[in-house]
Amino acid sequence: MKQEERREQTIRLLLEATKSLVREKGCSSLTLKDIMERSELSKGAIFHYVKSKDELFAWVLLERLEETNNRFMSEVGRKGGEFEGPMGSIAGSLNSLEESDDVTNKVFVYLLGKEEEPAVAEALNQFYERSVQLSRSWITAGQQRGVIPAAIDADRTAELFVLISLGLRVRSSFSIVNSQFTAAQFVQLITGMLKPTT
Repeated sequence: MKQEERREQTIRLLLEATKSLVREKGCSSLTLKDIMERSELSKGAIFHYVKSKDELFAWVLLERLEETNNRFMSEVGRKGGEFEGPMGSIAGSLNSLEESDDVTNKVFVYLLGKEEEPAVAEALNQFYERSVQLSRSWITAGQQRGVIPAAIDADRTAELFVLISLGLRVRSSFSIVNSQFTAAQFVQLITGMLKPTT
């Protein structure tokens, strides 16, 4: 096995072990020892890739973003000039924003509580910036293909969408029975703003 393949396999193993343990134990009580036992990796092997469990948590957040981006790009490549396919790939991931048991929501809320730690603050900044960057690139891709109006300000719209998505993530940890604004309504908002009127 090549070194790059081994690296990818180890990272995938770490991420899967971490996500599985977050589902079972939550973030606070999860330890690196738990991750070592679940992944069957040594402490040295884990520390070769990350410095802390919080860094692993940041990887979990970024992994979800990259998965959504990969689905979006696949749809763009397949359906080129349509709005629905690529938008559907994004919309599918938005439903999880209001699920209290979603791993990325749990991780995000946990990391927010530790934002005073420099490494965590940096990880949250990277997640935010990457979220805005990808949102902007999705809007721009739609504009280049003529399925999103050129008049849409990609920078501001991308940031607005990210801010709403982060709010939905945080709200998922509350015990709110009747939400007035849901992930489905968020999808409608995005579609209404981005899809050209005919």
